[in-house]
Amino acid sequence: MRICSLLPSATEIAFALGLGDHVVAVTHECDYPPEAKSRQVVVKSIIDSHKSSSGQIDKIVSERLQAKKSIYTIDLPRFKEANPDLILTQELCDVCAVDYEEVVEATQSFSQRPKIISLNPGLLSDVLRDIERVGQVTGKEREADALVHSLRERIDRVREKASSSDLRPRVACLEWLDPIYSAGHWVPEMVELAGGREGLAKKGEPSMKIDWNKVVEFAPEVIVLMPCGFDVERTLKEVYLLDRLPAWSELPAVKLQRVFVVNGHAYFNRSGPRLVDGLEILAQVIHPEIFPWKTASEAAQRLG
Repeated sequence: MRICSLLPSATEIAFALGLGDHVVAVTHECDYPPEAKSRQVVVKSIIDSHKSSSGQIDKIVSERLQAKKSIYTIDLPRFKEANPDLILTQELCDVCAVDYEEVVEATQSFSQRPKIISLNPGLLSDVLRDIERVGQVTGKEREADALVHSLRERIDRVREKASSSDLRPRVACLEWLDPIYSAGHWVPEMVELAGGREGLAKKGEPSMKIDWNKVVEFAPEVIVLMPCGFDVERTLKEVYLLDRLPAWSELPAVKLQRVFVVNGHAYFNRSGPRLVDGLEILAQVIHPEIFPWKTASEAAQRLG
């Protein structure tokens, strides 16, 4: 079997199921587990996020999407050379990965059409089902069942412990800082499971640009910064943007010193197994009285 994964979360799922040796091609963003970085790269972004600011990235993305142009390019010669039997991709977000229709079109020139599986989760339960789907398609049902069982146990453990508290702090999870975006899809659900109350986004709905006044009105008691594609170090470089916002210093979370920077790239933006690690991080952030801090600094840090 030859697998081409065009989605970082799908790459993580494939390796978690013991399919690493079958993964022959990935995207430039597929960096976990580390072995994935040795695979042939067949998809790249036109944006160099290391050299562009959040505002510049948002401007480029917005312009490309309005013009109905992709921000990703498929290296067709390398794609064909990989000769996959199975392609794992998505239809969830044009910003997160190459467009599904572009993938289908690219395979038209293949001598033998590969099977294409599209993963489009909106909630944690969908992520678990996607793991099961990949397991079924690749003959790894047993491994998928074991992984899903383990992840469900961890999710249930967080839910049960968090429910022991009557406190439900107001939590704002921000997925972009310039402009401000609230984190959607599975993140509001994760906040709820971890014992918090997310008032700026809805479970299962896409992340969205929001007016800063809405954040001020919500008066979050906990703020979690998780810019899409950014790790802790990169996010810390752009925290200065928040100091410029009206009433930032007056927010309860800021006064209480409960603003946290997390590795969104690894634990919150990708719809893979490590979302459960993200859930456990959120639990420590929201209810430190129940969940002792065990998170490494490269995964999460308190601001200030």
